[in-house]
Amino acid sequence: MPKIHAATVADHRTQQRAALLDAARELLAEGDASRVTFAEVARRTGLARNSVYKYFPDRQHLLTEVVREAAPRWTERIRTALAAAGDAPRDRVAAYVTAQLEMVRDGEHRVARASADARDTAALRAGAEEAHRALLAPLVEALAELGDDAPLLTARLLQGFVNAATTALEGGADYTAVTARAVRLAVAALDGVPGGP
Repeated sequence: MPKIHAATVADHRTQQRAALLDAARELLAEGDASRVTFAEVARRTGLARNSVYKYFPDRQHLLTEVVREAAPRWTERIRTALAAAGDAPRDRVAAYVTAQLEMVRDGEHRVARASADARDTAALRAGAEEAHRALLAPLVEALAELGDDAPLLTARLLQGFVNAATTALEGGADYTAVTARAVRLAVAALDGVPGGP
């Protein structure tokens, strides 16, 4: 019988599952979803490959769970940045763009991108789409408070600045310069928001 390093068997299982998710997240953060295999995840956690099946029936379920668990952390990071920015519309949009690009800089985006590259099941696609909606939610709320008559559309368009900046950063562009330009463009775009500031 394997040694249990927890107060109960249930705690042990929870710890093992968390370790497997951490290993998968690390592999995704390295940028290559194809490396997320049960063999590699097991190797990184010190478990036997067949032990992974006790926690996840297949690779897609593992990847879906990584995205599902990461999305609230990403959204909370954005909400915290918007709350710290105060009530000024331009400051809140600047905080949104900056928070997203910080996550790109910190490797969080590689997790999302690599998992999106691996989206070969409806469950994983749904999880990635849900994560994307959750990321937009704080911006949509801020735009609605500003009086935007189509906040979801505006949020998606502003996200275009973030996406373009992300591509530039992934291509090796300077983080500080790209972030400053993306923020300026996104903030300036508020002048064109119908019903907004």
